[in-house]
Amino acid sequence: MTIEQQRLDDPAWRQWGPYVSDRQWGTVREDYSANGDAWNFTTHDMARSYTYRWGEEGIAGFCDDSQQLCLGLALWNGQDPILKERYFGLTNGEGNHGEDVKELYYYLDAAPSHAYQRMLYKYPHTAYPYEQLLAENRQRGRLDPEFELLDTGIFDDDRYFDVFVAYAKAGPQDILMTVTVHNRARPEQGTEPAVLHLLPTLWFRNTWHWGDDSDGVPRLRPALVLQPDGTVIAEGSALGQYICYADGHPTWLFCENETNTARLYNNHAGTRYPKDGINDYVLHGTDTVNPSTMGTKSAAQYSLTLDAGESATVRLRLTHAGTYVAGNEKPFADFDSIVARRKAEADAFYAHIQPADATADEKRVQRQAFAGMLWSKQYYYYDVSRWLGGDANGPPPPQERIHGRNRTWLQLINAGVVSMPDKWEYPWYAAWDWAFHCVTLAVIDPRFAEQQLMLLTNEWYMHPNGQLPAYEWNFSDVNPPVQAWAAWRMYQMDCACKPAGEEDLTFLRGVFHKLMLNFTWWVNRKDESGNNIFEGGFLGLDNIGVFDRNAILPGGSHLEQADGTSWMAMYSLNMMRIALELAAHDAVYDELATKFFDHFLYIAGAITSIGDVNRGLWDETDGFFYDQIRMSDGGVKRMRVRTMVGLIPMFAVEVLDDKLLQSRPAFVERMVWFQGHRPDLYNQVSRYTEAGMNEKRLLSLLRGFRLKSLLSKILDETEFLSPHGVRGVSKIYRDQPYEFTLDHTTFRLAYTPAESDSGMFGGNSNWRGPVWMPVNYLLIESLERFYDYFGDGFTIEYPVGSGHQITLKAAAAELADRLIRLFTTDETGHRPAFGAHPKYRDPHFRDHVLFYEYFDGDNGRGVGASHQTGWTGLVAELINRKYGSLKG
Repeated sequence: MTIEQQRLDDPAWRQWGPYVSDRQWGTVREDYSANGDAWNFTTHDMARSYTYRWGEEGIAGFCDDSQQLCLGLALWNGQDPILKERYFGLTNGEGNHGEDVKELYYYLDAAPSHAYQRMLYKYPHTAYPYEQLLAENRQRGRLDPEFELLDTGIFDDDRYFDVFVAYAKAGPQDILMTVTVHNRARPEQGTEPAVLHLLPTLWFRNTWHWGDDSDGVPRLRPALVLQPDGTVIAEGSALGQYICYADGHPTWLFCENETNTARLYNNHAGTRYPKDGINDYVLHGTDTVNPSTMGTKSAAQYSLTLDAGESATVRLRLTHAGTYVAGNEKPFADFDSIVARRKAEADAFYAHIQPADATADEKRVQRQAFAGMLWSKQYYYYDVSRWLGGDANGPPPPQERIHGRNRTWLQLINAGVVSMPDKWEYPWYAAWDWAFHCVTLAVIDPRFAEQQLMLLTNEWYMHPNGQLPAYEWNFSDVNPPVQAWAAWRMYQMDCACKPAGEEDLTFLRGVFHKLMLNFTWWVNRKDESGNNIFEGGFLGLDNIGVFDRNAILPGGSHLEQADGTSWMAMYSLNMMRIALELAAHDAVYDELATKFFDHFLYIAGAITSIGDVNRGLWDETDGFFYDQIRMSDGGVKRMRVRTMVGLIPMFAVEVLDDKLLQSRPAFVERMVWFQGHRPDLYNQVSRYTEAGMNEKRLLSLLRGFRLKSLLSKILDETEFLSPHGVRGVSKIYRDQPYEFTLDHTTFRLAYTPAESDSGMFGGNSNWRGPVWMPVNYLLIESLERFYDYFGDGFTIEYPVGSGHQITLKAAAAELADRLIRLFTTDETGHRPAFGAHPKYRDPHFRDHVLFYEYFDGDNGRGVGASHQTGWTGLVAELINRKYGSLKG
């Protein structure tokens, strides 16, 4: 084991990490409005002055796992109207495609224990173009591209700073912060030296104002106090005493993490030294910092003057008083050697993890994908009951909140470190994103990945009725039930790395029991007619629907979803397979395995009925699965539009080893019973009694001819196949949009490769055509499972129309390569995800990778959230899969 792997067995090393959000303003948690307008209740302009109730935000933030004490970075170039303490971005209503961060920052490296990590922030010399970004994006329409920071031209002449922030731990409670600033202006330009005010910032989350609370943090008022020797003592919190050493001779500034009530509410009864006191002092010289050099927020002010091409480094050390001797005159004597050692240990860890045969660029992409996953951990605190009812020390909330958002989730109390999709655009968890995160995290930190998946299903998250919380904007919304798939996948990965007999059955058993509750909720709540056809609503694919699939349809009609039903078929197979694994150790699980097998067959029979337009979702003429509307009179309107919805049935596939089946005779007996007594169901699915390659058995919604029919469209570049993966909507609808009439209203769906042309689903719902990583990943995995059964004897035409045949394994590899090539350099040195901007060929830009939410279906340009390493981080696992590592 590497040194870093050994650390992962010691919980103490996990206490400190990058658990500070990139954005707390504009979140549901901080919204106490009557109308639920979270974006406008706390704004970016308010953020510097407003003390948050439920969490903190910052640039390069680092904190303890209960977010009592935070460390981050503030900057000022002498031109901006405010300190740069947080990332700027547009709200949902300001951006022409919804909310969007307008900054350039990159997560470059991280070890799972956070013993080492590094990031980059790019900060211009000249005034930040806040107003230009707002004005230009506001005037652009839905069909126009977004106006990005690079488009302002502010980086064109290289007059900017590269600010690298690295953290290393000398011990679990001994944090070393290095900030290295490069003036990227070129000497030959003859530019003047550039001045940068650098302010590493140390502050306490405000936990003392609200009264008794549920986050487990005592209601103490801590303090940061400057000492005669220039150190700062952080005391009075449950963490114990910490000491902060700053290299050089900075000016320490102190204020309180308290709201500036005078600025925000014209109330002058608040503190003289509010949260924005340091901002006002540095920019305007006001008397808003405490001359007694104490408070709950502090910053070490450095003024750097750098010539073109010059760099400078600032170092801080934050350490527990019991770990590092207070008053030591040489706290930086071993500093650089420790940082170098932690970097070398991270290198050794990834050398062990990464495929030896991967290219240097693939390894770079993979390591940055892992870094983005690790930097995107966040302390997430939300007590719904307390949020709805208000705090004893605050004003009562508006009466409208009683009937507002999340009112049925009173049991939900979340307080801990959670893997986030994107800490700026999505600084809150989403149930199905979370599952994909866990699969990628399991490659580098199986213990944390398992803990995360179990966390989602515990009693502080799961509703008493068994529903999993979707996301804070609406916990009652519905995400695809992929948690059982993730659990089984993670278990397989764990088994591949351990000797036989050391499998983590405790995790598998625990998550299985919790997911049985969730499965029951799905069956009871989302199968309205009791016919095994499911109506999931959102399901993550809302915006490739023809109309809003959450809408109540007229006249008692309801939507029967190909994807909702297929997700449940997949869920059934995943639970069946877990039960079979557990049954090998405890026979009581045999009956549960047969229960989920039965569920699968009943769902399969409903979704795939041949020739019965009133019941099944398979269209024999088109060879595709479609949604349909069940009318109140029993009739059906089929929505014959080819989207990713019709490909989801491929995900419901499982291959059983004959040796496993021989050990479970009761399960085999049930399989045989269905063949004899329910041939109508048996004949609708893969014939699981027929042995495939190596005597394996196949359970799938697809017989061979249906699989070939879907693949003929998936691998067709005039339909679903793009140069960089499988599109969400067939390209055939570019020139001939699909139209559907319901209740005298005509709905239209056209293929758009990137941003959507429809505002039906909200500002950032833009997936009518782009490549979307999670479903592409599941397609690849499904093809591999089918290959496990069919072997080399089952081939498909590729390229379509060429007559050339390839195996399913080769098709999976081709799709994986296309996804990986989104991020790796092509023959010209360009990364397709970057788009066309020439600055991305610059040596200081080209190797810093962003992991977008989704990708243009024509050219691969990254679209949507730019740091959604959450599910887009799956590319890291795909690179391992490409070279045969950790394949289940």
